[in-house]
Amino acid sequence: MKINKLFGLLMILASAFLFVNCTSDPVPGPPGADGVDGIDGVDGADGVDGTASCVSCHNNTLRSEIESGFAVSLHLTGDTWPERGAFAGGACAKCHSGQGYPEFIESGEITSSGSDLEVPMSCNSCHSNHNTFDFENDGPDYALRNTAPTVLDLAPSISLDFGDASNNCITCHQPRPADIPAINPDGTYEITSIRFGPHHSPQSTMLEGILGAEITGPFEYPARASAAHRTNSSCVQCHMGESEDPEIGGHSWNPIESNCITCHGAVPGSSNSYINDYPELFALLRQVKGTDPDGNPITGIVYEEFDEDDEGILVRSVYSTPGVWPDVAAMAAWNYKTVYEDQSRGIHNPKYTEALLKNSIEAVQELLLNQD
Repeated sequence: MKINKLFGLLMILASAFLFVNCTSDPVPGPPGADGVDGIDGVDGADGVDGTASCVSCHNNTLRSEIESGFAVSLHLTGDTWPERGAFAGGACAKCHSGQGYPEFIESGEITSSGSDLEVPMSCNSCHSNHNTFDFENDGPDYALRNTAPTVLDLAPSISLDFGDASNNCITCHQPRPADIPAINPDGTYEITSIRFGPHHSPQSTMLEGILGAEITGPFEYPARASAAHRTNSSCVQCHMGESEDPEIGGHSWNPIESNCITCHGAVPGSSNSYINDYPELFALLRQVKGTDPDGNPITGIVYEEFDEDDEGILVRSVYSTPGVWPDVAAMAAWNYKTVYEDQSRGIHNPKYTEALLKNSIEAVQELLLNQD
């Protein structure tokens, strides 16, 4: 009985070895039959090179043209001096610092200070990332930091919209915060700084035809945004057209004369009112009488100085005389400095320029007749 059980156990072990040998060292069978080929897919349409739209702007030829124009522009060489970026605790950095402008656009405030703001203007000051890459449908945004309408510093209830790229200009090319003088109950207005006035940059508001000290007079002020350069043109069209001369158009921002000829048939250097009335108003304002901060009598609510620039060229600056003045004279001085600081010689808005100057002249003439 024991022999039979031992024999059965040996048979089980032998079978196990045979099973292991069969599974661990199989004999390959014949290859299977080939399967049926699938249906061919539809060929895709040839697409546009993904970088084609980028290369149309981002190429060495165009970059060289832009850099040549920018090198002679006032944005680089003029009063956007780096040291002004930190002036007045950074208050000037919004427009005088290559670092301050993008900070202001992104956050609405200046977060840097001191030497960090002493950065000159560069491409990166006005340009950052594209808002969209669907240029065909959305139009090229040129990666400008601001293409939205701008709320004016001097009049927060007013928002200017010159359209797309031109809106980037309004951020800085607007009058700085100040009180526009008006008729007061006591008939006087106090000027506390030689910088009284719209502070260098009322181009957008002159083009719009607003924020002058609109003295009542025989000349009617034109409706807002009715000037031909406002309705039929734009900052970019007049100042940034294509040109083979790097000192004209493009990123030099010097107006292209051919654009003037298209509409005017000639190049108007100045409006007629600027040529005739501007110097007359200055002469009248020099005769206005007031009192200095100590109460002493003074004459001349505005004055001018000439300084040599880096190339030895005399540069004219117009200042105001601190003191207490007749209110109508202060309004006329505001208008005179607005026309001066606009720097277009009346071209941006000839009719608004004419009304500001002529009504100011009449008011100051009457004032001088009644002065002691």
